[in-house]
Amino acid sequence: MNIQDELITRNQEFAAGFDSANLPILPKLRTVVLTCGDARVDPAHILGLELGDAVVIRNNGGRVTRAAIEEIATLAFLVSVMTEGREQAFNVILMQHTQCGAQRLSNPDLQDALLKKLGIDVSEYAITDQESDLFADIKRLAVAPEVPDAITVSALLYDVATGTAHEIAPAASLGAIRAEVSVSQTAVRG
Repeated sequence: MNIQDELITRNQEFAAGFDSANLPILPKLRTVVLTCGDARVDPAHILGLELGDAVVIRNNGGRVTRAAIEEIATLAFLVSVMTEGREQAFNVILMQHTQCGAQRLSNPDLQDALLKKLGIDVSEYAITDQESDLFADIKRLAVAPEVPDAITVSALLYDVATGTAHEIAPAASLGAIRAEVSVSQTAVRG
């Protein structure tokens, strides 16, 4: 049996007991989890998510890239349209993990090779220190004008050795974070 056949068999078992046809399109927890694509990091298992609880966006390292900002902004816009402007707020949880393969992207030789071979610059998204990188990603969201102020953002670091997710940054609205960033930038200039 090849992998696709195995997965189809698993899906048939899932579908046999499927009772979630009437789930609303908006996630029940009004949450987006942005995390790494690593197979050891499945937010459904780690955070106990059920079908329909949250939107999950995955990329190399779970970083706030330009594409991730566009996804989050688009989701916020869709929520606003679908709720006729009544809702824009939802939660964004940034979740990186220990022993991440994307830490290799901090190697300048690998960065150069990726840039030369594929034309991809990963220098801005290389993981060097997960805690500070998570704070940098929060700031990256905060300076993205297309992402609404009402969205809250928090950060977790998942330990693949223990199964524990540690809070790195508590939930805060992007509006409040933007105000902090603006004050700190004014203080630096003054």
